[in-house]
Amino acid sequence: MSLGIPDLDPALESKLAADMARVESLLRTHIEGDYPLVIETSRHLVQAGGKRLRPLLTLLGAQFGDPAADGIIEAAVVCELTHLATLYHDDVMDEAPLRRGVESANNRWGNTVAILTGDYLFAKASQLLADLGPKAVRLQATTFERLVIGQITETQGSTEGLSMLDHYLRVVADKTGSLIATSIRFGAIFGGVDRETIERLAAYGEIIGTVFQLADDVIDIASETDESGKTPGTDLREGVPTLVTLQIIGSEDPQDGQLRAILSAPITDEAVVASTLAALRVHPALDNARKILFEYADRARAEIAPLPAGSAKDALTNLCDAIVTRTA
Repeated sequence: MSLGIPDLDPALESKLAADMARVESLLRTHIEGDYPLVIETSRHLVQAGGKRLRPLLTLLGAQFGDPAADGIIEAAVVCELTHLATLYHDDVMDEAPLRRGVESANNRWGNTVAILTGDYLFAKASQLLADLGPKAVRLQATTFERLVIGQITETQGSTEGLSMLDHYLRVVADKTGSLIATSIRFGAIFGGVDRETIERLAAYGEIIGTVFQLADDVIDIASETDESGKTPGTDLREGVPTLVTLQIIGSEDPQDGQLRAILSAPITDEAVVASTLAALRVHPALDNARKILFEYADRARAEIAPLPAGSAKDALTNLCDAIVTRTA
């Protein structure tokens, strides 16, 4: 399994790879029971793969303390199960036909089964949490609250007193940043890390979660191939507002009038998708989106700058660099 972090210290890479294999094993074996359809649907996305970013960050957070301590692997699986559960629910809300390159659960089995599968995965995560103690349960509950609030905030479409862009950034922090922050926090807590370091790692996690989403936004416009794993223009086809398009949607410049009209709804004509991508690639909004992305990446690096030098800190820095580099 590729860890996706460049220039890893070989000794740390070996440790992380071994622990990620344990995470993967528990993730798969924990989803079992007497109901074949439930097992089939819940393993659907597990078997489709994914970056496993959240459990990886749990393991990295533990490197600042005792990475062999009890509860770390279980906490990593809790984070991935929670993430997977939200994907099932998101796909129903978005009416997505595909997820991770395979047919989405809602498209294959229907919305009801997809929703209940997400609920089942939340239940499986709760089983592991129960053995990790009340503090872990409380942290998960707080995180889940933010995930739900982020989804509701996204659904309502705007927040009083905030620009469309600031509203979007708040949604990203809640929907993506919160669970990534919790993932690295879990690792640090069970690794016995001191409180100040835990808070720095969690702050890094929340920001890196935002960086990850904003990088995807830029890639959807800037990439001319699907080598990144994402077909260019996907957000345009689905009518999903992003860091790039929101700047134009909220623009009062008369020159943006035609683009604003096109971006006001999903684009179903492939010729229009192509021409819109071409226009966006030379629009100042794309460069400004990169600027915002780089600013967030700098904030993430700044959070961990005071931490002791070592391979774990280097890994977090290199991960941040790798996410930003994808948009070059």
